[in-house]
Amino acid sequence: MSPDGVSGDPTLDVSVFDGVLRDRTDDPAAAVEAFTHSGGTAAMWCASAVLVVALALVRRRGDAVLVGGAMFTGLVLMSALKRLWRRERPPIPERLVDVDSYSFPSGHAMMTAIFAVTVGFVVVTSVGPRVLEATLAALLVVFTLGIGLSRVYLAAHWATDVAAGWLFGVVWGAVWIVARRSAWRVAWPRRHRPR
Repeated sequence: MSPDGVSGDPTLDVSVFDGVLRDRTDDPAAAVEAFTHSGGTAAMWCASAVLVVALALVRRRGDAVLVGGAMFTGLVLMSALKRLWRRERPPIPERLVDVDSYSFPSGHAMMTAIFAVTVGFVVVTSVGPRVLEATLAALLVVFTLGIGLSRVYLAAHWATDVAAGWLFGVVWGAVWIVARRSAWRVAWPRRHRPR
C-alpha cells in the first residue's frame, strides 16, 4: 500500500507502515489508542485553556497570549496545510482509529509540539528550581514524541505526516516565542527586565 499525495517519502512510509503492522498486537494497541486521545484537539484545547487562564490570573499575560495565540493560530495553520496537501490516511482496516480529515501533517504531532515548545518556554523562563524546570520541559518533549509515535502505531498517519507535524509545530512555536521575546524587549528596558 502506497501513501497518496505528494508529501513524504513513500518508501520510508511503506516500510514503517509494514513494520508496525507486523509487530502490532491487540493489547498494547488498546492502551496506545487511549493514550493518543490525550494529544487530540479537544485535550490540547482544554489543557491550553486551563494554562492560559492560570497564567492570566498570576499576571503573566504575555505568556498567556503566547500559549493561547500559538495554539489557536497553529490549529488554523494545521487545517490549512491539510487542505493544501490533501494526503489520504493509511487504509482501513489497518487504521485503528476513526478519522475523516486529511493526513498531512499530523495534527496530534503538530499541536502537541506547539504546546510543548511554548509551555516549555514558559516553564524554563519561570523562577523555580532548575531541576524542576528541566524535568517539566523533558516531560513535554517525551509527551509530544509519544503522541506522534502513537499515531504511526495506530496507522492513523504515515510516518512522514508525524515528522512534518513535529517540524511545523516546533517552527510555529518558535515563531511565537521570538514574537513574544521581541514584545518583551520593547515593554521592559534592559535593567528592569524580569528573568
